Amino acid sequence: MSKPWLLVSPASRGIGLQLARRLLKTTDLPVIATARKDLASTSEQILDGLDVDKQRLEVLKLDVTDESSISEAASHCNSRFSSGYLRVAFCIPGILHPEKSLSQIDHAKALSTFQINTIGPLLLSKHFSPLLPRRSTTLESMTELPASAVLALISGRVASTVDNGLGGWYSYRASKAAVNSIAKSVDIYLRQRCGENAMAMALHPGTVKTNLSASFWATTPKEKLFTPEFAAEKLIQVVKDIGLNGRGKCWDWEGKEIPP
Repeated sequence: MSKPWLLVSPASRGIGLQLARRLLKTTDLPVIATARKDLASTSEQILDGLDVDKQRLEVLKLDVTDESSISEAASHCNSRFSSGYLRVAFCIPGILHPEKSLSQIDHAKALSTFQINTIGPLLLSKHFSPLLPRRSTTLESMTELPASAVLALISGRVASTVDNGLGGWYSYRASKAAVNSIAKSVDIYLRQRCGENAMAMALHPGTVKTNLSASFWATTPKEKLFTPEFAAEKLIQVVKDIGLNGRGKCWDWEGKEIPP
């Protein structure tokens, strides 16, 4: 039987780091984590205090703004796991340049927002989706993981046009709305290629205490400001619970659907 493996990209800090740690703790599968730099340091942070086989973790260099690095990482995984398949992938690059008014939109920052938030997950999907199980693959049943393989892309509640009552955050909102569209289109592709063996979805982690949201900590109610550890636990649970009926959609950390 083909053996599965897991992917978290990037995993150098915040939610990604905690996703990698939790997957190492709750499964016995190999975990591929990625970082733009400081690979040894990232590996140390992920493994810190964990009683797991350190050989299960491999940190690869990957920059979502450099497609060649994505291609190289995917090729490495294809060679290493030539008889296996990608079971769960968390593709979670993100950057935020707050824009309260149209006058604050900066071309370079807006371009960077789309390069990282939108094109990043799109290219990760391009290069890693071929490593998901095909229709003919027999998936190993694992109680701690979803029944189907999942390609999960990080989105946000602000991606919802229906739910947008405040405006602002023009580039960020648009970049995340595009992620939801990508998740839907990629899922259609996976449905054709993989059948019920693999699906895509988008995820909203809530407001998490990371560098991305630092400027909003003071105005976020304490009970709505989550630790990266909490967010990672909830996102893994959502991915596990949603099932095929939720494929191609955006889900929040509570497992509630976010409208497009």
